[in-house]
Amino acid sequence: MSEIVEIDARGLRCPLPVLRAQKALRSMAPGAVLRLRADDPMAQIDMPHFCREAGHDLLIARAESDGHLFEIRRGVRA
Repeated sequence: MSEIVEIDARGLRCPLPVLRAQKALRSMAPGAVLRLRADDPMAQIDMPHFCREAGHDLLIARAESDGHLFEIRRGVRA
């Protein structure tokens, strides 16, 4: 089973959710999954862009009652 790391970034504003994701993903093995929750409205724009640029796979990006949920699989080239 792949490693899953969870981060609660609710209450943090741009660019902190992306920076927290970036820091966590750097320490994870390729193929591991990061589950991040954020309530910053910009996260729904920033997180997909970050994943594309950094070579990660955005598995889930959905709105929830308390913000947004993102699941990101760490890429090989990242």
